[in-house]
Amino acid sequence: MRLHRNLVFAVIDALHMIFNEKEYADKVIEKVLRYDKRWGSRDRGFIAETTYEIVRWKRLYEEIAEVREPYTRPQLFRLFAVWCVLRGIRLPDWKQLEDTPERRIKGRFDELSKIRKIRESIPDWIDELGEKSLGNSKWTKEIAALNKPAEVILRTNTLKTNRKALQSALASEQIETEILQEYPNALKLKERKNVFTTQTFKDGLFEVQDASSQLVAPYLEVQPGQRVVDACAGAGGKTLHLAAEMENKGQLIALDIYESKLKKLKTRARRNGVHNVETRVIDSTKVIKKLYGTADRLLLDAPCSGLGVLRRNPDSKWKLEPDFVERIMGVQQDILQKYSKILKPGGQLVYATCSILPQENSEQVQKFLESESGKGFSLVRDQNIYASENGFDGFYMALLNKQ
Repeated sequence: MRLHRNLVFAVIDALHMIFNEKEYADKVIEKVLRYDKRWGSRDRGFIAETTYEIVRWKRLYEEIAEVREPYTRPQLFRLFAVWCVLRGIRLPDWKQLEDTPERRIKGRFDELSKIRKIRESIPDWIDELGEKSLGNSKWTKEIAALNKPAEVILRTNTLKTNRKALQSALASEQIETEILQEYPNALKLKERKNVFTTQTFKDGLFEVQDASSQLVAPYLEVQPGQRVVDACAGAGGKTLHLAAEMENKGQLIALDIYESKLKKLKTRARRNGVHNVETRVIDSTKVIKKLYGTADRLLLDAPCSGLGVLRRNPDSKWKLEPDFVERIMGVQQDILQKYSKILKPGGQLVYATCSILPQENSEQVQKFLESESGKGFSLVRDQNIYASENGFDGFYMALLNKQ
């Protein structure tokens, strides 16, 4: 691989914004890719993938390079040099990369790779939390799996097409995919490409959604004609899936505390041909109370630590704080206690997170069932989804029935 100066400098700029300015990686990549309209897909791919790789392995690389945040520009080049050496990329004769100790880098890598928290490039506290929560063996496998870059998975919009037809339509636009047998609407890209510029996407034939996330909506067992509430809808990935499961029939109410996210949902719904969704901003407790006892189905896709989705959000490792997990557990239980009242007798709810920690998952459900608000509810089934077992994101789902 021959390194091009302007592309490498763009990577350094991106790393500065992510590490020193504390900006979100996905937003930074969007910004940096606008630097030069002449960059082709390969150039843009190099910038995005290299940036994410260095973000993913930040702790390992900084230990090897012996640098610490906030990074100076020369130190960012040292991190980049470590990335090059460990991937066998020949270093160009640039002053920024002079005197790179290649043999020492390889030696330090061999030495540091024996220590899990450094090998897997995670903060001490996350390593301790993961081992305490899952046990040494399970955590070791899981964190290794969560460090593998996420593949691009599509969910077929069954309101407009079927999986085979979608696969053919994508192939006509030079997007090759393969079928995931255990996920009825999923297609996996054979090669990472920007699918958002395709006519197939503009026509609303698919959404990008991880395979594990695609399991949540069917878990709720919705039926056409029901009244369904998605109480933590966000930008609506699972809302749109619920609409497809309902065949656009019935009423689907999408709630969120952020109006900006619900606006994105409206745009996506139009593109998907979804017309049974109504959005409501949770700007007071009245919004929830007005819905008490009215829903046949309720999805609580609760805010969480996000430790199950580190594959696609590697920068979150460096943004998470130890006390956040404790705080978010309080929010999760509050949502279960208050929002569960939205359900009618005989209705069903799904509590879901993109976390792998039992204290955010099964323990929260058990705490709810033992509380006053949980009386009359029973656990039908639950499922822990681990990246180390299925190769996709870590998730948790619990189906509860209200008597």
